[in-house]
Amino acid sequence: MKPDGPEHCKRDEDRVKWMRSVMDRHEGPLLRYAARILGGDLERGRDIVQETFLKLWKSDQFGVDDNAAQWLFAVCRNGAVDVLRKEKRMIGLSEEIKRTQIAPGNQPHADAEKQEAAGQVNRAMAQLPENQQEVLRLKFQNGFTYKQIARITGLSVSGVGFQIHTAMQTLRKKFKIAGLVA
Repeated sequence: MKPDGPEHCKRDEDRVKWMRSVMDRHEGPLLRYAARILGGDLERGRDIVQETFLKLWKSDQFGVDDNAAQWLFAVCRNGAVDVLRKEKRMIGLSEEIKRTQIAPGNQPHADAEKQEAAGQVNRAMAQLPENQQEVLRLKFQNGFTYKQIARITGLSVSGVGFQIHTAMQTLRKKFKIAGLVA
């Protein structure tokens, strides 16, 4: 079969459709993840996410939906870490990223309470070590399993569990001291 024949065109159409669906599902979470690793820099995060999708396009992952998210997050993480290594600096979480993490609601009073609670959680999380912040975000913001987080971060599954457990204990203590939980 010739590469420019009807079957080739159909495969390209399928690949474009699949790529669009993957981008629709994962672009936002990947951008938040990359920007968080890059200290809140959305522009650099967009660059990393764009490179991640280019690598997906060039890869042999076409149609592999089961592992697409895990693969994307691992590639995105590696790209962001490479950028940090080159620049050798870390930047704090920006206000713009905090706003993207707060879901809009329809009641101003409830919105204010949610924003305050999210702010308290973000401030408490910012005091955790970076590795604990990362595994918590992968688990609770992106819904990955311990095994998937292990593959993304390069930690062992038990290491992921330990990091999450330690982070949650620390957060519980902080919230208990602040009177936010019983």
